[in-house]
Amino acid sequence: MTRQERSERTRRGLIQAAAEAFDANGFVRTRLSEISAGAGVSPGALHFHFENKAAVADAVERVARARLRCAARAALNQERGALQSLMDLSHAVAVLLTDDVVVRAGVRLNDDSDRPSGHDLHKDWQDLVEALLLRAAEEGTLDTEVPTRCLTLVLVAACTGLEALGRSNPVWLSRSSVTTLWTLLLPRMVGPSALHAVDPAGRDGVIRSAVPFPA
Repeated sequence: MTRQERSERTRRGLIQAAAEAFDANGFVRTRLSEISAGAGVSPGALHFHFENKAAVADAVERVARARLRCAARAALNQERGALQSLMDLSHAVAVLLTDDVVVRAGVRLNDDSDRPSGHDLHKDWQDLVEALLLRAAEEGTLDTEVPTRCLTLVLVAACTGLEALGRSNPVWLSRSSVTTLWTLLLPRMVGPSALHAVDPAGRDGVIRSAVPFPA
Protein backbone atom coordinates (compact mmCIF):
# COMPACT_ATOMS: atom_id res chain seq x y z
CA MET A 1 0.00 0.00 0.00
CA THR A 2 1.39 3.40 -0.99
CA ARG A 3 1.66 6.38 1.38
CA GLN A 4 -1.15 8.10 -0.50
CA GLU A 5 -3.39 5.05 -0.12
CA ARG A 6 -2.64 4.86 3.61
CA SER A 7 -3.38 8.55 3.98
CA GLU A 8 -6.70 8.22 2.19
CA ARG A 9 -7.65 5.21 4.29
CA THR A 10 -6.83 7.16 7.45
CA ARG A 11 -8.94 10.08 6.26
CA ARG A 12 -11.89 7.78 5.52
CA GLY A 13 -11.51 6.19 8.96
CA LEU A 14 -11.52 9.60 10.62
CA ILE A 15 -14.66 10.65 8.77
CA GLN A 16 -16.38 7.42 9.78
CA ALA A 17 -15.34 7.78 13.42
CA ALA A 18 -16.35 11.43 13.42
CA ALA A 19 -19.76 10.58 11.99
CA GLU A 20 -20.31 8.03 14.75
CA ALA A 21 -19.34 10.56 17.42
CA PHE A 22 -21.38 13.43 15.95
CA ASP A 23 -24.38 11.15 15.49
CA ALA A 24 -24.22 10.07 19.12
CA ASN A 25 -23.27 13.34 20.81
CA GLY A 26 -23.87 16.25 18.45
CA PHE A 27 -21.28 18.80 17.39
CA VAL A 28 -20.62 20.63 20.66
CA ARG A 29 -20.18 17.59 22.91
CA THR A 30 -17.95 15.66 20.51
CA ARG A 31 -14.23 15.87 21.26
CA LEU A 32 -11.42 15.49 18.77
CA SER A 33 -9.82 12.93 21.08
CA GLU A 34 -12.93 10.75 20.71
CA ILE A 35 -12.66 10.93 16.94
CA SER A 36 -8.97 10.03 16.79
CA ALA A 37 -9.47 7.21 19.27
CA GLY A 38 -12.45 5.92 17.32
CA ALA A 39 -10.37 5.87 14.15
CA GLY A 40 -7.45 4.21 15.94
CA VAL A 41 -5.00 6.99 15.11
CA SER A 42 -3.06 9.59 17.06
CA PRO A 43 -4.31 13.17 17.59
CA GLY A 44 -1.43 14.26 15.39
CA ALA A 45 -2.69 12.12 12.53
CA LEU A 46 -6.11 13.72 12.87
CA HIS A 47 -4.62 17.23 12.76
CA PHE A 48 -2.62 16.28 9.68
CA HIS A 49 -5.93 15.82 7.84
CA PHE A 50 -8.17 18.34 9.61
CA GLU A 51 -7.36 21.69 11.16
CA ASN A 52 -10.09 21.55 13.80
CA LYS A 53 -13.44 20.03 14.74
CA ALA A 54 -15.33 22.29 12.35
CA ALA A 55 -13.22 21.01 9.46
CA VAL A 56 -14.00 17.40 10.42
CA ALA A 57 -17.71 18.22 10.59
CA ASP A 58 -17.53 19.90 7.18
CA ALA A 59 -15.96 16.75 5.74
CA VAL A 60 -18.68 14.52 7.21
CA GLU A 61 -21.37 16.76 5.79
CA ARG A 62 -19.72 16.83 2.35
CA VAL A 63 -19.59 13.04 2.20
CA ALA A 64 -23.21 12.84 3.34
CA ARG A 65 -24.26 15.27 0.60
CA ALA A 66 -22.34 13.28 -1.99
CA ARG A 67 -24.04 10.04 -0.96
CA LEU A 68 -27.47 11.65 -1.04
CA ARG A 69 -26.75 13.06 -4.51
CA CYS A 70 -25.62 9.61 -5.62
CA ALA A 71 -28.90 8.12 -4.38
CA ALA A 72 -30.86 10.80 -6.23
CA ARG A 73 -29.02 10.11 -9.50
CA ALA A 74 -29.63 6.38 -9.20
CA ALA A 75 -33.35 6.86 -8.57
CA LEU A 76 -33.79 9.45 -11.31
CA ASN A 77 -32.00 7.37 -13.93
CA GLN A 78 -34.76 4.77 -13.87
CA GLU A 79 -37.58 4.69 -16.40
CA ARG A 80 -41.02 4.81 -14.86
CA GLY A 81 -42.04 8.39 -14.42
CA ALA A 82 -41.16 11.22 -12.06
CA LEU A 83 -43.65 10.36 -9.33
CA GLN A 84 -42.38 6.78 -9.00
CA SER A 85 -38.82 8.10 -8.98
CA LEU A 86 -39.73 10.40 -6.10
CA MET A 87 -41.24 7.54 -4.12
CA ASP A 88 -38.24 5.32 -4.80
CA LEU A 89 -35.90 8.10 -3.71
CA SER A 90 -37.81 8.73 -0.48
CA HIS A 91 -37.39 5.07 0.43
CA ALA A 92 -33.69 5.17 -0.47
CA VAL A 93 -33.10 8.23 1.68
CA ALA A 94 -34.89 6.55 4.59
CA VAL A 95 -32.58 3.54 4.23
CA LEU A 96 -29.52 5.78 4.15
CA LEU A 97 -30.66 7.66 7.26
CA THR A 98 -31.22 4.36 9.04
CA ASP A 99 -28.15 2.41 7.95
CA ASP A 100 -25.46 4.91 6.98
CA VAL A 101 -24.11 6.80 9.98
CA VAL A 102 -22.23 9.27 7.76
CA VAL A 103 -25.45 10.36 6.06
CA ARG A 104 -27.31 10.45 9.36
CA ALA A 105 -24.58 12.50 11.05
CA GLY A 106 -24.27 14.80 8.05
CA VAL A 107 -27.97 15.63 8.18
CA ARG A 108 -27.80 16.15 11.94
CA LEU A 109 -24.81 18.46 11.57
CA ASN A 110 -26.59 20.38 8.84
CA ASP A 111 -29.46 21.02 11.27
CA ASP A 112 -27.26 21.85 14.26
CA SER A 113 -27.70 25.48 15.29
CA ASP A 114 -24.36 25.35 17.12
CA ARG A 115 -22.58 24.74 13.83
CA PRO A 116 -23.64 27.08 11.02
CA SER A 117 -23.52 25.37 7.64
CA GLY A 118 -23.16 27.06 4.30
CA HIS A 119 -25.44 24.49 2.71
CA ASP A 120 -29.10 23.64 3.33
CA LEU A 121 -29.88 19.97 2.74
CA HIS A 122 -33.58 20.53 3.36
CA LYS A 123 -33.63 23.16 0.61
CA ASP A 124 -31.95 20.64 -1.70
CA TRP A 125 -34.71 18.17 -0.92
CA GLN A 126 -37.43 20.78 -1.41
CA ASP A 127 -36.03 21.79 -4.80
CA LEU A 128 -35.80 18.16 -5.92
CA VAL A 129 -39.33 17.31 -4.76
CA GLU A 130 -40.74 20.34 -6.53
CA ALA A 131 -38.86 19.55 -9.75
CA LEU A 132 -40.08 15.96 -9.76
CA LEU A 133 -43.66 16.99 -9.05
CA LEU A 134 -43.55 19.51 -11.89
CA ARG A 135 -42.26 16.78 -14.18
CA ALA A 136 -44.99 14.43 -12.96
CA ALA A 137 -47.56 17.12 -13.77
CA GLU A 138 -46.13 17.44 -17.27
CA GLU A 139 -46.39 13.67 -17.62
CA GLY A 140 -50.08 13.90 -16.71
CA THR A 141 -49.72 11.84 -13.53
CA LEU A 142 -50.86 14.41 -10.96
CA ASP A 143 -54.38 15.59 -10.30
CA THR A 144 -54.56 19.02 -11.93
CA GLU A 145 -56.74 20.37 -9.11
CA VAL A 146 -53.92 20.07 -6.57
CA PRO A 147 -51.30 22.87 -6.83
CA THR A 148 -47.78 21.52 -7.20
CA ARG A 149 -46.47 24.07 -4.71
CA CYS A 150 -48.87 22.84 -2.03
CA LEU A 151 -47.90 19.22 -2.66
CA THR A 152 -44.24 20.16 -2.36
CA LEU A 153 -44.76 21.80 1.03
CA VAL A 154 -46.76 18.84 2.36
CA LEU A 155 -44.25 16.24 1.16
CA VAL A 156 -41.21 18.15 2.41
CA ALA A 157 -42.82 18.69 5.80
CA ALA A 158 -43.85 15.03 6.05
CA CYS A 159 -40.44 13.68 5.05
CA THR A 160 -38.64 16.12 7.35
CA GLY A 161 -40.90 14.98 10.17
CA LEU A 162 -40.07 11.33 9.54
CA GLU A 163 -36.35 12.15 9.51
CA ALA A 164 -36.57 14.07 12.80
CA LEU A 165 -38.65 11.40 14.55
CA GLY A 166 -36.40 8.68 13.16
CA ARG A 167 -33.43 10.03 15.08
CA SER A 168 -34.80 8.57 18.30
CA ASN A 169 -36.98 5.79 16.87
CA PRO A 170 -35.95 4.18 13.56
CA VAL A 171 -39.45 2.77 13.08
CA TRP A 172 -40.40 6.16 11.67
CA LEU A 173 -37.96 5.58 8.81
CA SER A 174 -38.98 1.98 8.13
CA ARG A 175 -40.18 0.79 4.74
CA SER A 176 -43.70 0.40 6.11
CA SER A 177 -43.81 3.95 7.51
CA VAL A 178 -42.71 5.54 4.25
CA THR A 179 -45.11 3.30 2.32
CA THR A 180 -47.98 4.33 4.61
CA LEU A 181 -47.20 7.99 4.00
CA TRP A 182 -47.40 7.54 0.23
CA THR A 183 -50.47 5.29 0.43
CA LEU A 184 -52.36 7.97 2.31
CA LEU A 185 -51.23 10.85 0.07
CA LEU A 186 -51.46 9.26 -3.37
CA PRO A 187 -55.28 9.23 -3.71
CA ARG A 188 -55.24 13.01 -3.25
CA MET A 189 -52.29 13.50 -5.59
CA VAL A 190 -53.22 11.42 -8.64
CA GLY A 191 -56.33 10.46 -10.52
CA PRO A 192 -57.90 7.00 -9.98
CA SER A 193 -56.54 5.73 -13.29
CA ALA A 194 -52.96 6.54 -12.28
CA LEU A 195 -53.01 4.80 -8.90
CA HIS A 196 -52.36 1.36 -10.37
CA ALA A 197 -49.31 2.64 -12.25
CA VAL A 198 -47.25 3.56 -9.18
CA ASP A 199 -45.97 1.55 -6.23
CA PRO A 200 -45.94 3.39 -2.87
CA ALA A 201 -43.63 0.72 -1.45
CA GLY A 202 -40.95 1.65 -3.96
CA ARG A 203 -39.04 -0.66 -6.28
CA ASP A 204 -36.51 -2.93 -4.59
CA GLY A 205 -33.99 -2.83 -7.42
CA VAL A 206 -34.00 0.96 -7.61
CA ILE A 207 -33.70 1.36 -3.85
CA ARG A 208 -30.77 -1.06 -3.73
CA SER A 209 -29.00 0.72 -6.57
CA ALA A 210 -29.46 4.04 -4.79
CA VAL A 211 -27.94 2.79 -1.52
CA PRO A 212 -24.50 1.41 -2.42
CA PHE A 213 -22.82 2.37 0.85
CA PRO A 214 -22.40 -0.03 3.77
CA ALA A 215 -23.44 0.93 7.28
